[in-house]
Amino acid sequence: MLIGIPAETLHEERRVAATPETVKKFVARGHTVRVQRGAGMHAGLSDEQYSTAGAELSDDTDALAAQLVLKVRAPTRTELTKLRSGTALVGMLDPFDADGIAGFARAGLSAFALEAAPRTSRAQSIDVLSSQANIAGYKAVVIAAERFQRIFPMLMTAAGTVKAARVFVLGVGVAGLQAIATARRLGAVVEASDVRPAVKEQVESLGAKFVDVPCETQEEQDAAQGQGGYARMMPESWLQRQKVEVANRVAAADIVITTALVPGRRAPVLVTEEMVKTMKPGSVVVDLAAAAGGNCPLTTPGQTISVHGVTIVGETNLPGLVATDASTLYSRNVLEFVRLLTGDDGNLRIDLEDDIIAACLIAHNGQEKRSDAKWK
Repeated sequence: MLIGIPAETLHEERRVAATPETVKKFVARGHTVRVQRGAGMHAGLSDEQYSTAGAELSDDTDALAAQLVLKVRAPTRTELTKLRSGTALVGMLDPFDADGIAGFARAGLSAFALEAAPRTSRAQSIDVLSSQANIAGYKAVVIAAERFQRIFPMLMTAAGTVKAARVFVLGVGVAGLQAIATARRLGAVVEASDVRPAVKEQVESLGAKFVDVPCETQEEQDAAQGQGGYARMMPESWLQRQKVEVANRVAAADIVITTALVPGRRAPVLVTEEMVKTMKPGSVVVDLAAAAGGNCPLTTPGQTISVHGVTIVGETNLPGLVATDASTLYSRNVLEFVRLLTGDDGNLRIDLEDDIIAACLIAHNGQEKRSDAKWK
């Protein structure tokens, strides 16, 4: 089968969907891989490395003309016109973008959104959300350390003692856990909060303190359990109690990292403007939910701003700032998914009885999957 790897064209997207490592594995399985020249340049991967791994180098038109096209982000309108009807498209295609899905259906594509993979043990190897969130959590702390005008660890010197920085992490998913671990490695005192009480043990195992807001009703307990591995929107009663606890921690923190996302919905507001006003001058907020509206209403997507003496970082693609390792992990996820899509003979095989393939498939045979998981 012919596999195409085009360069990403969206602004500031530095990742690539396949690396020389995964290209070599595709070729070993009998596939022909066509990589657009310069596709890996921003991830530190040269055309020579791809060629050595067995790839054919091409322009974007030839890469997009393949039977199976692998991307990081959804194709632009220009790219969409170069994709042939019947092509299988794999990438982070946003399963909640109704207009995008309709466009894939009109183009006659079989489109697979990897973000829609179920949170099951079998699907762990293709969990792109986790692999990229891991990098985002790490990078958030590194950026915070760069913007913060003090050091993270406590130092005892002849000139006196320097106190450790205080870091507060809101949202303890994969990104939050990595942020906690990275901040602890740098020597910070770390606290964390999440709607799911079950993550307390994970937080404490990393050496951080969990800010617990007990559930008082059955409705709150049910919401706190999450669904399918994802957080759910909590009832207003719980959110009000959490807001009080969060406000106290935010005021005491030097650095706040927010990671709370609800799939398909605007990110919940966790750090209000009033909370920001209580923070010490020079404090830093890194909002990992900036692309989904932000956990702080002051966040400006794609920009770093200063408000009330606090630096607020609104980077919308943190994994893209660590493009080499982000591409390495993402391409391995893609490789595992392609293995599900191909039979022993190497040909494309869309098995709708496979729960992972069925969950990721958002357009097929001119039809689009609706939000209720049915086809039209």
